[in-house]
Amino acid sequence: MSVTNTAVTAQVTGPCGDDDCGIRDVLDRLGDRWSVLVVVELAKGVRRFRELERAIPGISQRMLTLTTKRLGRDGLVERTAHATIPPQVEYRLTDLGRSLAGLITQLADWSREHAPAIEAARTRWDST
Repeated sequence: MSVTNTAVTAQVTGPCGDDDCGIRDVLDRLGDRWSVLVVVELAKGVRRFRELERAIPGISQRMLTLTTKRLGRDGLVERTAHATIPPQVEYRLTDLGRSLAGLITQLADWSREHAPAIEAARTRWDST
């Protein structure tokens, strides 16, 4: 078992129930089913619409369209339409999106590292 630093180095400055908490807005976007998966896929590089659709099992065309539009509105994803026949559209992360991808990677790493401890805690909880 490794010893890890769990000291909190940053504090949320306002009540998180407030609309202007800051984190609420981000969690609304990232808490949906598809946004994190789109960001993770785009962190690998530029993708066309169909490439994204194939890379994310279970996402419909409609949901992928809505998700990329929302991420674009938030400044995380850039959409480039090329005037070709058939039309070609590419998506890439912006600098802001790449900074978010780094945080998602850290969260994924934390999840993998602590999965055994979480599973053990669930087992203990469920047995009481």
